[in-house]
Amino acid sequence: MKKRKLVSLLMSGALVFGLLAGCGGGTQTNNETPDAQNSQAGGNEGGAFEISMSIASEPQTIDPALNSAVDGAIMINHMFEGLMRWEDSGAETKGSNGTCTNAVLGYGQAESYDKVANEDGTVTYTFHLRDGIKWSDGKDVTAQDFVFSWQRLVNPETAADYSYMIDSVVNANEIMNGEKDPSELGVKAVDDKTFEVTITSDLPYFTEICAFPATFPVREDVVSNAQWTYSPDTYISNGAYKMTIRETNSQIVMEPNEYYYGVDSLGPQKITFKLMDDQNAMLNGFKTGELDFIESVPVDEVAGLLASGEMKVVDYIGTYYVCYQTQKAPFDDPKVRQAFTLAVDRNYIVSEITQTGQVEAGGYVPAGVYDAAGATGDDFRTTGGDYYDPYKESYEANCEKARELLAEAGYPNGEGFPVVEYLYNTDDNHKAVAEALQNMWQTELGVTVTLTNQEWGTFLQTRKDGDYSIARNGWIADYNDPMTFLDMWLTGGGNNDAQYSNPEYDAKIQEAKGTSDAATRMQLMHEAEDILLEQDWVVNPLYFYTQSYMLASDVQGMYYCPLGYFFFDHCTQG
Repeated sequence: MKKRKLVSLLMSGALVFGLLAGCGGGTQTNNETPDAQNSQAGGNEGGAFEISMSIASEPQTIDPALNSAVDGAIMINHMFEGLMRWEDSGAETKGSNGTCTNAVLGYGQAESYDKVANEDGTVTYTFHLRDGIKWSDGKDVTAQDFVFSWQRLVNPETAADYSYMIDSVVNANEIMNGEKDPSELGVKAVDDKTFEVTITSDLPYFTEICAFPATFPVREDVVSNAQWTYSPDTYISNGAYKMTIRETNSQIVMEPNEYYYGVDSLGPQKITFKLMDDQNAMLNGFKTGELDFIESVPVDEVAGLLASGEMKVVDYIGTYYVCYQTQKAPFDDPKVRQAFTLAVDRNYIVSEITQTGQVEAGGYVPAGVYDAAGATGDDFRTTGGDYYDPYKESYEANCEKARELLAEAGYPNGEGFPVVEYLYNTDDNHKAVAEALQNMWQTELGVTVTLTNQEWGTFLQTRKDGDYSIARNGWIADYNDPMTFLDMWLTGGGNNDAQYSNPEYDAKIQEAKGTSDAATRMQLMHEAEDILLEQDWVVNPLYFYTQSYMLASDVQGMYYCPLGYFFFDHCTQG
C-alpha cells in the first residue's frame, strides 16, 4: 500500500503481531468539493473524550475500493469493517514504550467461517455474518452487500488499483480482462447472513485479505452517487464510526456509529483527522495540545525528539524506493536504470538523512516477510540475499560500473543526457532524500536532475498516469507474503506506476499464484524478484521502513499493525 511519508503485514491468521513498524490546521474549505461540510469540530463538550490527529493532507479518496494509500486506509478502517478485522491483542508493541499495543486478526462482520477444499483444487470459504450488523443509517448489512462490493472491485469500470487483491477468486482475472461479466465472480449470497467465496488455490493469507479495506462492503444505492464520499449525508458506512464533518483540505471528523454492534465498547466520542502537510505546523499543534497524535516532524527536530523519548519508533515492514518510468526515454533503457540505481549510497541516506533506524535496502521485498523455502527462522530477504548491500565490492566500484553503463547507453560522462525530473510529494523528509539523490547522480554520473514536489493527491495521480521520469515511491505489504510486493508489477497492474511490462515476469507471478505448494511458490517469487532487480532494474530500493510517531501522554489504548494502521477506536484518557 502506498505510503506518503516513507510505505506490510506480518504474521498471518490469528497470530499476534510483534509489531514492527506506520495544530490545528487552518479551516479553509475548498468549495469546489461537492457537498463539502463547513461546520467546525468542537472541543470536549460535556467532558466527553475526543482525540485529534494529523497523519497527512487531503486524502486522494476514502472510497474503500479506490483507496490505495495508508492515510486513507486508517480513516476507512475506523468507519468501515470487513469480514475480518484487526483488533487489540493487549500485548505491547516493541519500541512503543508502553504507548501502543499489537494488533491481532479477528472476526469483523463475520462471526465465523468454514473452509472446504474442493476436488478441482479450488477452495471455498463460507462466512457467517453476525446478527444485528447495520449500516450507519440503520439498514441491515447483508451478504449481498459483500457480493456487490467484491464484484464492484474487479469490475473494469470501477478502475480500482486494488482489483488484483482478489484475483484469486474464481473468474476474477477474466472479469478484469473484460472477458466475463462481474456477475460471474466466484462469490454468492447463500442467504442474507451467508457469504460464500471460491478461490482458485489455497492462499495462506486469504483471511488477511478479508480485513483489507478494498474488500470492505459498500452499499449499491449509496455508491451510485459519484460524489458519495464528500458528505456525511451520503458517506454511509458499517464500521465503528461514522463521518460527521468533511471539510476539504481542513479536517475529517467522525463520531460513534450508534448502529455498530460494538458501539458500547468504543472510546473517543469524536475522532478528528486534521488534513495537513506542514510538518512544523503538525509539531506545533502537538506541542500546544491541539493534536494528540502525529507521524511527521521536521527533519532537524528528529534527533532531539528521539533523545527526549517524545518520539517513538516501531518496526514497519515496507520499502522506500525510487520508481523509474520504464516506457519513457531515457529510462526505457535498463542500462540507464541500472546506472542510476548503482550510483546511490543507501548507507548515507539512512545514517545521515532519515536517522530513525531505517535499514538500507538489499532488495525490494523487505525483511520480516516469511519464506517457506528458507531454513527455520529465515525470511524472504535472508533467503534471497542482498542485491545492492553491502555493495558487492564497494560504493566506489558501483559508481564506476554505473558510469560504464551510462556510456554504453550513449551518455559518456553524462554527455548528451537530457535533464530529467525527480518527483516527490510535499514533505521535508522526502525533500531531503531527493536532494541527496540529486547530488549523487550529478556527482557520480554527471547528469542534471531537477526536483519537483506536488500535493499528495496530485502526486499520486501524476505518478499513476506515468507523467514523470523518476519518482519517489514506497510500499507497505497488505498481508504476510512476498506476493504483496511482487504482483503489483504485473503488466497493466493498478499500482504498477513504473508502467513495467515483461511477459517472463508475468508468467512467474501467475505460476506462483496458481500453486499451493509453499516451496514452489517462494522459489518462483525469488526468480521474479531477480528479474525485477537484476535483469530489468525496474525500481531502486533505498531503505526498509520504520514507523515513528508522537502520542499525547494522557492518551491510552492505541493499537497498531505493520500495515501502517494505527487504531484509535478504544483510546481513553488517563
